[in-house]
Amino acid sequence: MPWDMSKKYWPEVVGWPATQAVMKINADRPDVAIEVIPSGTTVAPGYNAERVRVFFDVGIASGIVVSTPAVG
Repeated sequence: MPWDMSKKYWPEVVGWPATQAVMKINADRPDVAIEVIPSGTTVAPGYNAERVRVFFDVGIASGIVVSTPAVG
């Protein structure tokens, strides 16, 4: 596989527009599903090794990633 399966966190995308963050994560790990979720939304608990959640701001900085996306 050409991608790095050990990459599990993307701290570099915090502060980026969510669309750009998704493109970066997809380039690094095309094997995971990416969920883009408004910050403050309640999500189902549980770890999923095939998922990355990207939480974005819905306020003044609308669309900006607010926390480090991670596999899980």
